[in-house]
Amino acid sequence: MQNIKIDKFVLSIIGVIIVAYFFPEWGVSESKIPIDTISTVGISLIFFFYGLKLSPAKLKAGLKNWKLHLLVQSATFLIFPMLVLGCRPLIQNETQETIWLAFFFLAALPSTVSSSVVMVSMAKGNIPAAIFNASISGIIGIALTPLWMGLFVNDAQTDFDFTTIYVKLIVQIILPVVLGLLLQRFFGSFVQKHNAKLTLFDKSIILLIIYKSFAESFTENIFSSVSILDLLFLFVAVLLLFLLVFIVLGFLSRKMDFNKEDQITAQFCGTKKSLVHGTVFSKIIFGNMATIGIILLPLMLFHATQILIVSVLATRLSKRLD
Repeated sequence: MQNIKIDKFVLSIIGVIIVAYFFPEWGVSESKIPIDTISTVGISLIFFFYGLKLSPAKLKAGLKNWKLHLLVQSATFLIFPMLVLGCRPLIQNETQETIWLAFFFLAALPSTVSSSVVMVSMAKGNIPAAIFNASISGIIGIALTPLWMGLFVNDAQTDFDFTTIYVKLIVQIILPVVLGLLLQRFFGSFVQKHNAKLTLFDKSIILLIIYKSFAESFTENIFSSVSILDLLFLFVAVLLLFLLVFIVLGFLSRKMDFNKEDQITAQFCGTKKSLVHGTVFSKIIFGNMATIGIILLPLMLFHATQILIVSVLATRLSKRLD
């Protein structure tokens, strides 16, 4: 029987949420620890390093396989949101509205770079296409995710101002990415050499944002409105959403006559959602909303689910050529 390894980052997230439950005072706005400032600077550095990692030559070369890219990006920014949008008429109360908004936020997010490429590599898929799609998805998401959320965030009575949102996105994300791209030829090799340390930095900033989000939610007693039944529903809904998109992408890949490598890339990249972008965007779009913990809940469940299922699939697919 195959051993299933639990992702260390998933365990770290659980640990951070437990710390936020017992010690929420460090994450509230009155705290003397400047978590907001640290995470804001950290976000800019994450995307600066992201720009340093991007290779313009590889991105240009990757444009050739346009059918695969179109399918992956359509899944990420159209199929996911439309599936969740179809469930909106089922909302009956304010708690369900918040949970639905959390799912729509998950659905509107871009793909994740690191795990997409790692899993495609494990499964012996099309690695250059995975790198291209995961990278370009993050860039597209900077524009599209706030546009999707702008349709419904006002309904949740938050201060959603497109001007403010995009100024923050430009200052904290776009400018660092552009600066990284401009300096890529000078420091690109250095970043690749220290990629493991930079990944650890990325995850540390994400854990810090998650801690603050849950600390504020616990302080405001937000989770008192979420029952065990709601949590079970969230997990089942996350699992169904993942499997549905995975199956649809497999069907469309076969209809488009993709080879096995391209099909693997389409299914693995098209079903990913970025926890990095999610935590960063939640901070920018939702600000200090008391319900921010609930907003992040489906994303974290989805992150754990996708890693578990795809890692098992990737291991099995890797044996097909042995």
